[in-house]
Amino acid sequence: APDVNYNGLCIEYADVATPFELKSGLIHLLPKFSGLAGEDPHKHLKEFQVVCSTPLRPEGITEDHIKLRAFPFSLQGAAKDWLYYLEPNSVTTWNDLKKVFLERYFPASRAASIRKEICGIRQGNESLTEYWERFKQLVSSCPQHQITEQLLIQYFYEGLLP
Repeated sequence: APDVNYNGLCIEYADVATPFELKSGLIHLLPKFSGLAGEDPHKHLKEFQVVCSTPLRPEGITEDHIKLRAFPFSLQGAAKDWLYYLEPNSVTTWNDLKKVFLERYFPASRAASIRKEICGIRQGNESLTEYWERFKQLVSSCPQHQITEQLLIQYFYEGLLP
């Protein structure tokens, strides 16, 4: 058989004093992200963090270490391929991983598009409660919208039916 040399994963894991392995039960609970057009990368990260914030972690193991170890198991298809092709050892912290993940799956153009949608939101043929829920969902779909709370209130109010 030919000698094939595979590059290492992009994630460089910190040395830990305590031997540690991910339990299969945790892996099965992880949300899955494929990188398809309709998927919400922010929602994936939220759900992922909920699963990984288990209080039952071994002593000496940080939550960030668990997240770095578990994240590849939450990806599938094109998203897993993307992770495998990142520069080896280019990610050393959970914040690094979140940043490259969002840069890839939530580009600035998408944030700009959602900002525009927030600015122009209008109450359609829906109740006030339905409009409010739709508005909150839109705002939370883009945590980096950079719109002040005062402007958000103004956009919501201006979009109300007379």
